[in-house]
Amino acid sequence: MTSPAQLIGSSSIFLDAVERASAAAALNRPVLVIGERGTGKELIAERLHRLSPRWGGPLISLNCAALPETLIDAELFGYEAGAFTGAQRARAGRFEDADGGTLFLDEIATLSPAAQERLLRVVEYGELTRIGSNRVLKVDVRLVGATNEDLPGLVEAGRFRADLLDRLSFEVVTLPPLRERAEDIAVLASHFARRMAAELGWPRFPGFTKGVLEALESHSWPGNIRELKNTVERSLYRWGDDETPVGRLVLDPFESPWRPLPRAASARADVAPASVAEASHDDVSDLRAAVLAHERAILVATLKRCRHNQRRTATALSLSYDQLRHCLKRHDLLAAE
Repeated sequence: MTSPAQLIGSSSIFLDAVERASAAAALNRPVLVIGERGTGKELIAERLHRLSPRWGGPLISLNCAALPETLIDAELFGYEAGAFTGAQRARAGRFEDADGGTLFLDEIATLSPAAQERLLRVVEYGELTRIGSNRVLKVDVRLVGATNEDLPGLVEAGRFRADLLDRLSFEVVTLPPLRERAEDIAVLASHFARRMAAELGWPRFPGFTKGVLEALESHSWPGNIRELKNTVERSLYRWGDDETPVGRLVLDPFESPWRPLPRAASARADVAPASVAEASHDDVSDLRAAVLAHERAILVATLKRCRHNQRRTATALSLSYDQLRHCLKRHDLLAAE
């Protein structure tokens, strides 16, 4: 059996969630794991399985959002030969595969009403029938569901069965987003960086510069731990120097001065010359000097509005960080650093 993935962090809100999952693991009851994308819901499901009496049985996973509605029943409950076009031989579903173990259903809120109804019967009675069969099969499965949706809100909106939610929510483990775990960011980043350094064949991880550490802690991480992992690994790969601390954080892999503009932005760019012409002054005798002066005035005003936070200034002006630095250098606005 492979070693379990690591849950890393020391913040109290994170440890509270882990402890709740650990306490529920020993009970043969369904558990819901709630959290934003990238918060590690699958790792909590793995912990629930490995700390349970079912640890020697299978842990089967299914992303419910990855399958069309026409296939989800076949994947969950299996089918008999000839049940539908293309079903040339019988196949067991994920519930049968997970018999004696744990079934992890990610994005459970995306299940269709028909699939929810069939799932309810399995959860309540431990019974299912394959598609195309009348024979009732008994299964012994511990169910763990995960979602980033507000399930009680979906019940009120008529998009999720109330009786199914009642049976799934014996325990609910809600994972905090990474932006609320500020003390864990540097620890997680170092963990991912050491692993990436080893993958790149570096003799050691040289560390991060102070500026990169500040950028790590100030970013909001909408993609949470998954985004942090990708960013750290990408930054080491592009840095390419195993002797000096990593000095640049590559948050946006699409960042480029030649990046295609969105259509709306392109349309605005197309009308920009007319707007400039309307705002022109009759007394301008040096166009280049006037444009540079206007650009400098915009930079100074935006820097002041953003309290001289260059990353916020770049975002406000729809520039990459490197593009902003280039503009600041051209206008001698970096001298104060």
